[in-house]
Amino acid sequence: MRLATVSVEGHAVCVAILNDGSKLDVLRAAQVLGKALDAGSMQQLIAGGEDTLGVLNSLVLSAEVGNLKDALVPDDAPFLAPIPSPRKNVFCVGRNYAEHIAEGERAQNQKIGVTEHPVFFTKPPTSIVAPEADILIFPSVSQAIDYEVELAVVIGKPGRNIAKADAYDHVYGYTILNDITARDIQRRHGGQYFKGKGLDGSCPLGPWIVTADAVSDPHSLSIGITVNGEQRQNGTTSDMIFDIPTLIASLSEGLTLEPGDVLATGTPSGVGYAMDPPQFLKGGDTVVCEISEIGTLRNTVRAV
Repeated sequence: MRLATVSVEGHAVCVAILNDGSKLDVLRAAQVLGKALDAGSMQQLIAGGEDTLGVLNSLVLSAEVGNLKDALVPDDAPFLAPIPSPRKNVFCVGRNYAEHIAEGERAQNQKIGVTEHPVFFTKPPTSIVAPEADILIFPSVSQAIDYEVELAVVIGKPGRNIAKADAYDHVYGYTILNDITARDIQRRHGGQYFKGKGLDGSCPLGPWIVTADAVSDPHSLSIGITVNGEQRQNGTTSDMIFDIPTLIASLSEGLTLEPGDVLATGTPSGVGYAMDPPQFLKGGDTVVCEISEIGTLRNTVRAV
């Protein structure tokens, strides 16, 4: 099942995407069928857990046979980020694909290597960008804006000190994230990640969440990105160094993960700063991220 947040007359509405691409307002659909559903936000849907997923599945089945036409929203209702305002910073993982590490070593002419444990950093909620919306770049602040397509995990069940064997029980679904990075700022601040990856408009997210049951294997997905139609990144999630259970287990050590938390899992090779010569984003560029079984996340770049 694909769940999204769209804008209808200026209001955020949670929808399920039907097989024909139409958008079902799940709260209105529940009211029509007399079902209890707390659907004021995607955060609430996720927090509802298995019971809420059961209701959502029944609504989609009813809509697919044409029983809920009055609960559809306009086809042109624009997508917002699936979780427009996360309660926490977005969790991210660095150096999780060997070829990406290797290209970084070549570009920086220094040994980086594989770390013993995952490298975590975060992006603030103010960095979130909706599908089809603008990636913001600030020429007076950075001249080296880069892209990184990533599979993002959405947490559904809370937990702390989660065992690897139990990790998938805590996964609600998956979405696409573009980890926009100001490389010069990242280097300027001693190589630490937060400032260079936390600028406003630096975290495109979406277009929807695909629930975990609808993804065959999160470690067998093709993952790639194009800039103005040129293929830049083209990899597979099977190349992750630390798999999703390891990431969840490591991140949750002494740290509670909550429903709606987002964890980006790293990026394959092909980033702009490692090209010869480097190819950074500029105003007017079109950036398209694609992950099989998830979908496509498209954004334009706007200089401000």
